[in-house]
Amino acid sequence: MIRLHKSVALPLVGMSGFETPLSEEESAIQSTVHRFARDVLRPIGKELDRMTPEEVIAAGSPYWTAMVESAKLGLDPQLIAQFPPEMAVRIESIIGEELGWGDAGLAVSLGVATAPLMMAQSVGNQELVDMCTGKIGCWANTQPDRGGGDSAILYREEISANGKQSLGNVTAKISADEIVVNGQYSSWVSNGSVAQVALAYMAADYGDGFYGTGENGAYTNGVGLIIPLDLPGISRGKPLDKIGQRSLPQGEIFFDNVKVPKRFAVALKDDYLGNLASTWSYAGTHMCQVFVGVARAAFELALAYCHERRQGGALLMEHQMTQLRVGDMLRRLEMARAIARRSLAFARMSPQSHPYATAQAKVSVTEEAMKISHEAFQLFGGNGTTREYPIEKLFRDVRSALIEDGENYLLTTRLGVLAGRLYQNGWTRE
Repeated sequence: MIRLHKSVALPLVGMSGFETPLSEEESAIQSTVHRFARDVLRPIGKELDRMTPEEVIAAGSPYWTAMVESAKLGLDPQLIAQFPPEMAVRIESIIGEELGWGDAGLAVSLGVATAPLMMAQSVGNQELVDMCTGKIGCWANTQPDRGGGDSAILYREEISANGKQSLGNVTAKISADEIVVNGQYSSWVSNGSVAQVALAYMAADYGDGFYGTGENGAYTNGVGLIIPLDLPGISRGKPLDKIGQRSLPQGEIFFDNVKVPKRFAVALKDDYLGNLASTWSYAGTHMCQVFVGVARAAFELALAYCHERRQGGALLMEHQMTQLRVGDMLRRLEMARAIARRSLAFARMSPQSHPYATAQAKVSVTEEAMKISHEAFQLFGGNGTTREYPIEKLFRDVRSALIEDGENYLLTTRLGVLAGRLYQNGWTRE
């Protein structure tokens, strides 16, 4: 049936665009997180952007204020999971988008801060839950010679002929009761320079070498651990100085014969790859929502500017070409949000999700966010290149996302690998 209206009124639109009506709970959560993003994250993110990396992580830095204030929101993933699945997905999406709208770097930092705790809860290890509660965490996986989450090699065709998966720069020796860790995680570990506990993944020797046997001979064995970062033998490098997401502390973590109790393992030999892939998939869904928020912030800045700036005797918004450009930005924003939401629903609700499916959504969302922020930057003209206007910061923040959590060309290649595998398994062949 056609739903008839008596007049051509403006469409219903909210903070998250052309959204179907939100429930009272959803509206209350969105309003709360939006105020936090507006009043805390955005001003603090702007301040941290002008500081050196050392100043960002120093005692008394506004960064710590953001961490403390975020804890007061009480947005526990376990509480969100108690809602009906479709509603929980929309709430999670709304929260991520509002945080990204506030500040990309702080949104990523807040997201990864709870990674060790969520893993401890997922595996049901109360000792690890207690150890991680109230602590800032990091996901330690990216290594200088092995890359980040996208280093999880799932299929043989991803390795060159007669080659082997890289051993990486961090390795573990597994014994009956203890795991000894050596090596270096790269400068790109988010929260690496401030974290108190790490969800860490690495190649592992269980007594028969680092590589598997037979058909698995090209793959490294591995282990996933939750590691308190105050253990003897752990040190940090300098915090990373970068062009974008400067409010996100990133830095190296070094291990020198660090002894970790084996009971801190969350994934041993047989469970390692699936556990790592699940973590990578989860991280990708958060990235999607965050950068929808950043894209929205860029669009809103440009829309406001086009109603303030006059050119050729009229407001920019009164020029037809500007209307085309603004319309294209809004179209891309709606598309990015739909992709992000669909990917999140698949990751949380599908009986068999997959990190490459999440990865393709991260690519699509960040590419659209880049196009939106670039067009917004262009509409500001010369003013956009100055620090007087915030669009230049958003442009820098988004640019980093095309590499963050997996470089986009590499992730797209892996989607092609997945398509080939699915076809071989019968997909599209009927």
